[in-house]
Amino acid sequence: MNTFLDYLTVLTVLTLLSAPALHGLLRERRTDRQLRGAAAGRSGADTVRARTQKSSSRSTVPSTATW
Repeated sequence: MNTFLDYLTVLTVLTLLSAPALHGLLRERRTDRQLRGAAAGRSGADTVRARTQKSSSRSTVPSTATW
């Protein structure tokens, strides 16, 4: 039981020390994504929509192949 509590203590300390760094990293990535979207002339909603758009909803060129 002592070994389990030791591992739990180490994991708790590691989580408390790394949480602020991970939060800052996620905030930095969000800011970078917003800046890239603004440089491309899109709003934040358009950036999310462009990233989640399905390939079937994109406009396609009709095929000229015949059977």
